[in-house]
Amino acid sequence: MAELTRAEVYTPRSMQVWRALLNWLAFFFQIFAQIIRAVGQYPLLSSSSTTETETKTTSSSTHRFKPLPVVDSVEIECPSTVEIAAVLDSPVRVDEDRIEKLTVVLDLDETLVCAYETSSLPPALRSQATDAGLKWFELECVSSDKEFEGKPKISYVTVFERPGLQEFLNQLSEFAELVLFTAGLEGYARPLVDRIDAENRFSHRLYRPSTICTDSLHFIAYVMLMILFGDTSAPEILEGENLDVLKLEFREHVKDLSCLSKNLCRTVIVDNNPFSFLLQPLNGIPCIPFSAGQPHDTQLLDVLLPLLKHLSLQKDVRPFLYDRFHMPEWFQKQGIPSSSWSA
Repeated sequence: MAELTRAEVYTPRSMQVWRALLNWLAFFFQIFAQIIRAVGQYPLLSSSSTTETETKTTSSSTHRFKPLPVVDSVEIECPSTVEIAAVLDSPVRVDEDRIEKLTVVLDLDETLVCAYETSSLPPALRSQATDAGLKWFELECVSSDKEFEGKPKISYVTVFERPGLQEFLNQLSEFAELVLFTAGLEGYARPLVDRIDAENRFSHRLYRPSTICTDSLHFIAYVMLMILFGDTSAPEILEGENLDVLKLEFREHVKDLSCLSKNLCRTVIVDNNPFSFLLQPLNGIPCIPFSAGQPHDTQLLDVLLPLLKHLSLQKDVRPFLYDRFHMPEWFQKQGIPSSSWSA
């Protein structure tokens, strides 16, 4: 009996260390899982009941297509050439005889429409837009804020459709699956999309809760969840020099395309804010922001639609988009480490 007691007390030290390590890791994963559930940052299809009016401040731009208007298109040496080539050369999981239908993810504000609080919309701007023939409508939004009597606050928004919007959606829906992905709150965006898409051409609608943040804490937790749920590329992010992903600056409302599909060779996102697709730069099309001061804008039908038709014929959209926009190099010039990209 004494020998048994001693054997239990004097367990080999290495075994004790391993048990302590395993217990610590289990506790670590539980903490981060709770954080993710609490803040709702893991990308899922949103069913949020939050209602709040949100509009964007729009800026004027020229009618010429400038995919990267804030950075000169200067050739630079890219230290991640091998990494980019590895993504582009990865096997394409597409049937040789049948190309999978293209998935086009569309932003809302300043991409398809522009919106202003009706009370703050300059009369001259409204007159200029309506006289030029821009389609517009007023939207009643119920805010989450309460008035002094406890009643829901009602606000009004004036929405202008980008020229050619309906024809663009009609033609695009013939050869692509359409997904709306907006950083706007559902209380504002849902009734707006109901107005511009009465035919239900969008197969999915994703709102702000489906976006993520890229600060260090949430990004580490996000990577750990990728590991837990079987994303084989995730462990590479945590190795060696790739730890510079922790230096990724804070970005709100990033749209992670992996919540839609793990096979991104047939997925493309169109957004006026390039930082929205910084996790998948090889899948993004940066478009010129739209405002009411651009009544003769022709981007949807003259620029984006022909480009998307061409992409619908490609087995993998990423090589073409890389050659066209060179978004990885642009992100590197903005200080975004290449290890933050998701293949």
